[in-house]
Amino acid sequence: MKKRNLNALILIAFGLLFSQTTFAQSPETTSTWKGFEKVDFPFESTTAWYVKPKQALPGNPWVWRAHFPTWHTEMDSILLSRGFHVAYINTNDLFGHPKAMRLWDQFYDYLTTKKDFAPKVALEGVSRGGLYVYGWAKRNPSKVSCIYAEAPVCDPKSWPGGKGKSKGSPEDWQRWLDLYGLTEETAKDFRDIPLNDLAGMAAFKIPVLHVISLQDKLVPSDENTFPLIENYMKLGGPASEYSMSRGEQMLEGHHFPIEHPERWANFIQERSYPVQKVLSRDTYLEPNRGVGAALSKFQNKKVGTVAFLGGSITHNPGWRNKTEQYLRERFPDTKFAFIAAGIPSLGSTPHAFRFGRDVLAQGTPDLLFVESAVNDRGNGFSREAQTRALDGIMRQAYAANPAMSVVLMAFAEPFKNDDYDQGKEPVEVAVHREVAEHYGAAFINLAQEIHDRIAAGELTWKYDFKDLHPSPFGQELYYQSIRELLEKTDLTKLPEPNALPAPMDAFSYSKAHYVALEEAVPTKGFKIDPVWEPDRPLATRAGFVKVPMLVGENIGDSFELNFTGRGVGIAIVSGPDAGTLSYRIDGKKAQTLDLFTRWSTQLHLPWYLMLADTLKPGKHTLKVTITDTKNPESRGSACRIVYFLVNE
Repeated sequence: MKKRNLNALILIAFGLLFSQTTFAQSPETTSTWKGFEKVDFPFESTTAWYVKPKQALPGNPWVWRAHFPTWHTEMDSILLSRGFHVAYINTNDLFGHPKAMRLWDQFYDYLTTKKDFAPKVALEGVSRGGLYVYGWAKRNPSKVSCIYAEAPVCDPKSWPGGKGKSKGSPEDWQRWLDLYGLTEETAKDFRDIPLNDLAGMAAFKIPVLHVISLQDKLVPSDENTFPLIENYMKLGGPASEYSMSRGEQMLEGHHFPIEHPERWANFIQERSYPVQKVLSRDTYLEPNRGVGAALSKFQNKKVGTVAFLGGSITHNPGWRNKTEQYLRERFPDTKFAFIAAGIPSLGSTPHAFRFGRDVLAQGTPDLLFVESAVNDRGNGFSREAQTRALDGIMRQAYAANPAMSVVLMAFAEPFKNDDYDQGKEPVEVAVHREVAEHYGAAFINLAQEIHDRIAAGELTWKYDFKDLHPSPFGQELYYQSIRELLEKTDLTKLPEPNALPAPMDAFSYSKAHYVALEEAVPTKGFKIDPVWEPDRPLATRAGFVKVPMLVGENIGDSFELNFTGRGVGIAIVSGPDAGTLSYRIDGKKAQTLDLFTRWSTQLHLPWYLMLADTLKPGKHTLKVTITDTKNPESRGSACRIVYFLVNE
């Protein structure tokens, strides 16, 4: 084996020992490049370099070249003379593949942490370099100041595929197919190309400029630049193209002289300087025992189960999908099972009771993400109820898998911003943090991070984040912080399996579960509708429509339920005709419960109600009757029960 190949394998093996970036060390060699000092060095399994300006601008702004770093360097020379650095890492012939993107991530971390380069970089992509700059920008939009591209490849089916006007490059096309594990047929639907999934970049308003030739027959603009610019602008991204038409055009119009390089240097400089300072994410990450056990299993056992338990922010596409993609790309040989257990409107109490069915019954997680802070605030759960629920989830999780890695997350919303403005920690955030600390789970305080970034002028709630259901901008911020936590996990220092501490609350929902509707005994009116759905058009939630429900709709309808446990409740759908219940447990004093919510006129809302959660262990009897009183806004007296809730 050649020595250089052996060295490359050693570097790769060494890198696999750590999940944190292993940075290049000396030897560095220096040379002169266009009158400036160039520094070359080995980096991970490849080589890299950067060029120093004679006098760096404050904050060290920089330009990152992709694939063809010595082609059309007039603009780089101008920027170097103005105080920019220019950098490059050799990932040639990887066509923007995730393997290259991982190396780019590590190179970025090295330059920004060890060399103090600016946190936002200008990307330059020439020809197939477009695959790299767009691949990395879509994965890291918060780290990019702008993109300058020359005749960039934006759709591999055009080049090297030759599936349109371009004759392509059959050899490179086969290399691309092999690299991505595709066939001619599956390549047609492959989405990880520059043309697609530009919403995150557009949300960050990353300026894009393409210089092209209308005579380019190798990488035709109407198959590459024009559709990308159109897609990007439709999403709100700022973009433009400039056609080069002066001077000799070679290689079927793909090589052309650059007119007015100072203009394009101005484009980069104006969008990269002054350097914008950004808050560090470290402040908002509390690893505690960390997630090393899960990541180590993914790396060494090549198999893993990851679950996402939460409300609508987990259910909707965004941070969850990006986290899945990140794990697949970081551990490409690992067979993953992903459990998407997000249901809109649900918070910690519902999560505790559905955890067994919606998560554990689907597979035992190695890594579990949990969020409920937004819905706990909106749904009015008390601090005590939140603690019992999250405590119960942790105990259920560790009972199933003592080595499980858990990440608790507190997402942002306006009321939490108001609390922080008043110098108060939101109750929901405090509960998540306290539970995480008690059990050694990781905690990410996204609520405070978003508040602080708004206060620092990095973004606005109204125009950037936009809603408690985050815009693509907000989803990117959530994902980047989650990724930061995962990236900073040191796999050389793994914790022992979790030694379960005492419960935080004596009535923790540690044995919470659903009880079948058939366990109830209707005494008047109530009956099971096997596939309930509303008789009038009104929004519903998946899993809470066209399913069995125990239904009573008239005053006086009643049922009894015998159960064994310390707590009992009902999961209902509360619509515009929701009524009021009278209930008693073990013959004690009757209590009333209004089933109507402030959202009931808008949808049949899943609503979890604990009727008692501090009972003595043992057998109990619950008796429920629909009363003759109702909320003034309700148009009926309905009670529709989807599940009985019992905590043993």
